[in-house]
Amino acid sequence: MGNGNIMDVETTGASEKTARQDQLDYGGVRASHTMAKTDSGRMEKYKSIINVVGRKYDIEPALIAAIISRESRAGNVLHDGWGDYDRNRGAYNAWGLMQVDVNPSGGGHTAKGAWNSEEHLCQGTEILVYFLNRIRNKFPSWTSEQQLKGAIASYNTGDGRVNSYENVDERTTGKDYSNDVVARAQWYKTKGGF
Repeated sequence: MGNGNIMDVETTGASEKTARQDQLDYGGVRASHTMAKTDSGRMEKYKSIINVVGRKYDIEPALIAAIISRESRAGNVLHDGWGDYDRNRGAYNAWGLMQVDVNPSGGGHTAKGAWNSEEHLCQGTEILVYFLNRIRNKFPSWTSEQQLKGAIASYNTGDGRVNSYENVDERTTGKDYSNDVVARAQWYKTKGGF
């Protein structure tokens, strides 16, 4: 893959706050790996479309699986395909396995395809590729792996909130989004069959 090697991306893994979602009493790479493994059975049913979409966009399928794991727990936390309920708006903010942001004040995307479809995964992956290009332009001196990590953080928070590599997750959900996703992706690459 020409967008950096996910296995070479530095990661500290999940925060203890993120790990507590699974009642884990530890954080870090070990917690991310545990959560990826927890989702692996559910992930199997999406493996073929994840692989197709990964090849189409030159993105590691393991990375797409990791985003799905972090965002929707492989669909396990969705309500008819919707997630991230906003009590103030009385509506859901995100759609599908990759939780594409449909909030008009957020990403403002229009949901495409069924929540578990190839069309949806293409949309989510296109958003990731968009942010990868934005981060490459914003930080041309970063390595490919650093740019990939910045794009992953941007997928969660937008590239305007990524200001340095040292603090790449400072404004992401749980302050660990890219680190957790990278660690999950590394698990899916080495042990999850992606």
